[in-house]
Amino acid sequence: MILTWLYVPGDRPEVVSKALHAGADAVIVDLEDAVSASRKEYARHATAELLSAHHPVPVHVRVNALDSPWGGADLSALGGLHGLAGLRLPKISSPEQIAASADRTAGVALYALLESAIGVERAYEIARAHPALRGLSLGEADLRADLGVTSESGLDWPRSRVVVAARAAGLAPPAQSVFPDIRNLEALAASCARGRALGFLGRAAIHPRQLPVIERAYLPGPAEVSAAEEIVAAARRTPGAVALPDGRFVDPAMLAGAERVVALSRRNATAPCREAPEPS
Repeated sequence: MILTWLYVPGDRPEVVSKALHAGADAVIVDLEDAVSASRKEYARHATAELLSAHHPVPVHVRVNALDSPWGGADLSALGGLHGLAGLRLPKISSPEQIAASADRTAGVALYALLESAIGVERAYEIARAHPALRGLSLGEADLRADLGVTSESGLDWPRSRVVVAARAAGLAPPAQSVFPDIRNLEALAASCARGRALGFLGRAAIHPRQLPVIERAYLPGPAEVSAAEEIVAAARRTPGAVALPDGRFVDPAMLAGAERVVALSRRNATAPCREAPEPS
């Protein structure tokens, strides 16, 4: 299960190389916001060279917006490379954009970033647009600007909308958008706890120091693991409807949630959380 995604600018190959060993579950090479217009082509070529080999963690690429001068070229240059784990498509506002991208990148896993009011409104249509689409997430910086939102709670409805749309379409739970303050790890932890309560699973980061905070926030605690193991064990002992000692009945949805918690706990046992470095 991927809990941590680390963004890194595509026009800085030396930083990308370090990011591959920074402890993230996956690395996202960014060709969009992190790269100036004058360096877009260089970033694309450097990323294509990177993807000519395999790496210790999955490498995804956030391409430029499909209606930008660079988006189409990004898809053409990167879509067939064997080191590519997935393409993240920014500013998606319609299912047709997903279908068109899938046609140009046969067999590549696609992830839609919803960054506008219309994208959020069409979340379920987008989520069902094509079998190549593997996930949804929000681009919260652009969405804040589009909605004129000034408080953190103002994004709760779009966040829940994306979680529900992904689940309804049979996709994995979305990962949270990046937390822009790389020094305030306490606030990051609180934000992750809120995201987990809303149904997100994992989070994108913009600095390695954020990774252990995200991981700890999304891994289940001992009491949660114990409760989940009780549900799984009861379901295995008795097929069909099962009542726990406290009177609760175990239904398929409860069992699925418990199995996910158990899977996450196994990850915790085999890969203990790293210590977060002190901000500098």
